Amino acid sequence: MGSSYTSNLSSCDVDGTFMGAHLKSADQIKGFPFFPTGTKSLLQKCLTREIWEVCKDRRDKFGFTFKQAIFSGSKWTNSGVGVYAGSHDSYYAFAPFMDKIIESYHGHKPTDKHLSSMDYNQLDCPPFPADEDKMINSTRIRVARNLADYPLGTAVTRSQRKEIETLVVSALNEFKGELKGKYFSLETMTDADKKQLIADHFLFKGGDKYLESAGLERDWPEARGIFHNDAKTFLVWVNEEDQLRIISMQKGSDIHAVFKRLSVAASKIEEKAKFANDEHFGYISTCPTNMGTGLRASVHINLPKLMNNKALHQSIADKYHVQIRGIHGEHTETDDGVFDISNLRRLGRNEVQLVQDMYDGVKAMIRAEKSPE
Repeated sequence: MGSSYTSNLSSCDVDGTFMGAHLKSADQIKGFPFFPTGTKSLLQKCLTREIWEVCKDRRDKFGFTFKQAIFSGSKWTNSGVGVYAGSHDSYYAFAPFMDKIIESYHGHKPTDKHLSSMDYNQLDCPPFPADEDKMINSTRIRVARNLADYPLGTAVTRSQRKEIETLVVSALNEFKGELKGKYFSLETMTDADKKQLIADHFLFKGGDKYLESAGLERDWPEARGIFHNDAKTFLVWVNEEDQLRIISMQKGSDIHAVFKRLSVAASKIEEKAKFANDEHFGYISTCPTNMGTGLRASVHINLPKLMNNKALHQSIADKYHVQIRGIHGEHTETDDGVFDISNLRRLGRNEVQLVQDMYDGVKAMIRAEKSPE
């Protein structure tokens, strides 16, 4: 089957390009994209013919094209979103489309502001009493960050990616105290290091078809790597989906300590490598869903009673803007009463407010769990 299609339907000429796995490059999207029946991606939902006509030939200031931005979701039509930016500028160069994606996903309008705050002193999360602390297995908070002076991973050149790695690792190597640790290059790490990183669940790997189609796995595994501190409570992924995934975690329920470690480390990295940020979008990410804070704050918590009352559990989650998952990731269920509870929002509220959402939601779930029948 050819990738272009012309037909006569109800006396109207309809022309466009069929989307699907047969597509080899963004340049093959010659006409308005036609998606298979049942496609539910945000790309398919937001891409009208009018927007296509306005954006189809646009490029951002690094030369990244609109067709490249939509290629992953055009090839893989089962994508949830299907859109990746090429740079901070992509969100403005392709504004008629990107604004619609952002508003549809985040409820954030083109006139709205996003002012970031990583000030852990503003977080109101007193320690959990002993009986509640026992219910929480672990706490983890991560943020996605990209560097202001470069295009995103979808559009960086090979030499730029190496520069990013060198710059970030030079900042990480200056860490002292509890943040002091070691950087492991995916390209040069030993088999022993690789086995240990797999055992610690720290290793990220290539071969993701969605990221590959977005141009994020070019020259793999060159200039990618993982840093962790000696205590294994702090981790940085370099040049994965975003140029930086900064992660703070530990056993137990001390949310304040986990957020403080993340905040201190992120600010130290930014002393050497400024992050892409503005007052409308906040921190810039490769996937539009992470715009704003790029933050996911979560705990693994035992809630066996709430497991048997899904309606009540979900009503608490909705009230506090948190998401309930099984502990094995998105779309997983639990059969042992252990849940992953995380903030749902990303954009329009700052990092402190989103960690607060998670804390308040967890406290409310604990109250429900402890209440008599």
